[in-house]
Amino acid sequence: MLNVVIFGAPGSGKGTQSELIINKYGLYHISTGEVLRGEIKSKTELGIIAEEYISKGQLVPDEITIKMLTNIIDTNKSSKGFIFDGFPRNLNQGEALDILLRAKGTAITAIINLSVDEPELIKRLLKRGEESGRSDDNLETINKRLEVYRTQTEPLKEFYKKQGKNISISGTGSVDEIFSRIAEALDRIKEATSNS
Repeated sequence: MLNVVIFGAPGSGKGTQSELIINKYGLYHISTGEVLRGEIKSKTELGIIAEEYISKGQLVPDEITIKMLTNIIDTNKSSKGFIFDGFPRNLNQGEALDILLRAKGTAITAIINLSVDEPELIKRLLKRGEESGRSDDNLETINKRLEVYRTQTEPLKEFYKKQGKNISISGTGSVDEIFSRIAEALDRIKEATSNS
């Protein structure tokens, strides 16, 4: 089973590269944002609890998110693997995800860490804001999101580095160039795990 976390600052191209990885490797895409919206829309027990937090402008507690992820993994047992997009976002979530996967007899295979320098990220996000009309893609909000990423999410790199799972990929260049770097790394991992 190939379980991948796609990792990178806002604007690093995670969504675009996720789609390409899914198409090539047949992985099941788990976007925590989409999962939360789906549970809320379906008015599931977890969705109702999550909505209470969101309506107050609070973050959904990790244990609620983990329960939702457990349900998805349980209902997609025949999948070739999963790609986690938008989770984990902090060390607690990284540890909780490891525990969850261990309980399911699997683990994270690799973290694809898309590295892009900050001026380029800001340029991309401002351009996306102009093109899509996304109100959160303005300079003030972008800087806040990058700060949250630096303080809360970046420490995960070290967490996965210690496990030997962090793969840093340059996130600059064309979409195809970036994807070919990712595919090369994932193919090497798949080959190594099938030979072991």
